[in-house]
Amino acid sequence: MTSVSMLFGQVADTYDDVRPEYPDGIAEVIRDYHGGVPRRIVEVGAGTGKGTRVLLRLGAPVTCLEPDPRMAALLTANRPEVTVRAETFEQWRAPDGGVPLIAAALAWHWLDPATRNRRAHDALTPGGTLAVFAHKYGYADPVQSRAIDAALRAIDPDVKDRPAGWFHLDITASGLFTDVRSDTVDRDLALSTDRYLDLVRTFGPFRQHPVDQQERALTAVRSLVDGFGGRIVLRLRTSLVLARRPHDATPATPPSPPEQRGSNTR
Repeated sequence: MTSVSMLFGQVADTYDDVRPEYPDGIAEVIRDYHGGVPRRIVEVGAGTGKGTRVLLRLGAPVTCLEPDPRMAALLTANRPEVTVRAETFEQWRAPDGGVPLIAAALAWHWLDPATRNRRAHDALTPGGTLAVFAHKYGYADPVQSRAIDAALRAIDPDVKDRPAGWFHLDITASGLFTDVRSDTVDRDLALSTDRYLDLVRTFGPFRQHPVDQQERALTAVRSLVDGFGGRIVLRLRTSLVLARRPHDATPATPPSPPEQRGSNTR
């Protein structure tokens, strides 16, 4: 993971409190795809354990890689049954023979794009499963969506939004995996002004800006959400992508990737 993986420890408690959980059903989809309970799971960039909670439902031992000591401390407190290692994915060395399941929850984009697919492939056992899942934050009301997007872009016009499910395209295009599948769950999440601002404080692009820019953005967004009655409704899309390391040494030929729908996010 890149050095910005250390950004979130500054707001670890807020992150743990306000970031939405993942749907429980993700665990069943992963188990069915894998063909049963894996012998072992390694989670990359586990944070405070939002994705870990889903992985524990699989019923296998979980090792979490989390380089930020503040995030790792909360992870250990929240999920004492897992093994936490203060390492990046790039620092970690897989055991001989590999691991049967590697997962990443809202962490794939922090990994080195030039090496993440190859590292995951090589760390898996033949036939092993890669499970990548993440939220995409949109808005149920298009008026709110346009207003908030304009306010934040006035502060940071260079921010780039990734389309929903972009990591399906990334994993498929690598040509290293076979049987690449995706699944999505949409749900609405209502937040008060203060709750929404706390969520914004945990977004990576926001945290990379100087404090004065952050405060200007928060002031602008507070005014907008207060104007909407002090309530905003997020349209939360959770995407899960599953892929398999081939049993033989020949990389899979990537099929034509499916079209992905985008939505506003940060």
